[in-house]
Amino acid sequence: MEIIIRHLRKTFFAGLFVIIPIGITIFILKFLFNLADGILGSYIDELITLITGHELHLPGLGMIIGAVAIYLTGLVATNFIGSKLLRFGEAVLARIPIVKSIYTSSKQLIQVFQEGKSSYRRAVFVEWPRPGVKAIGFVTAELVQEGVDMVVVYLPTMPNPTSGFALYFRAAEVQDSGMTVEDAVKFVVSGGVVLPQTTQLS
Repeated sequence: MEIIIRHLRKTFFAGLFVIIPIGITIFILKFLFNLADGILGSYIDELITLITGHELHLPGLGMIIGAVAIYLTGLVATNFIGSKLLRFGEAVLARIPIVKSIYTSSKQLIQVFQEGKSSYRRAVFVEWPRPGVKAIGFVTAELVQEGVDMVVVYLPTMPNPTSGFALYFRAAEVQDSGMTVEDAVKFVVSGGVVLPQTTQLS
């Protein structure tokens, strides 16, 4: 009987560990679909009702039109005249006090994701916040100050790598982690659970 219970428990948890990621993925995709469709969907339904005189709801139509609008915005942004118009619009937004702070912060956050790992030169270990404690960081710049080689290391907070600290270290104080930038990002996002085999702590 104990063997059967052990088998059932082991098999149940094995199935659970497979189902949970799938369920979370479906939940997030459904949430994003409903969110994207809901932004324009209600307005499109009203427009269709106004034109046809009949209430009609087409699921996903708002998301499709939103995707088309984003594509058209991309066409404008990559066009010479369109890029000038966008810069003019940004300049206008930069003059509005509250809108300026919101827009600037949002744009900087998007730039982080747009640049991706290319903005990080390599993943390193530094002793922080005290000697003997090693923190994972990303070298974002290298410079020389008064004849001393310095590096700027971005120390992300877990599990959100978009927030953290940018600190100056002497190049000699920085230790190579042995991880690629991609593996180091996975390490941070997972809260230290995903640990690459190439990590060099010594």
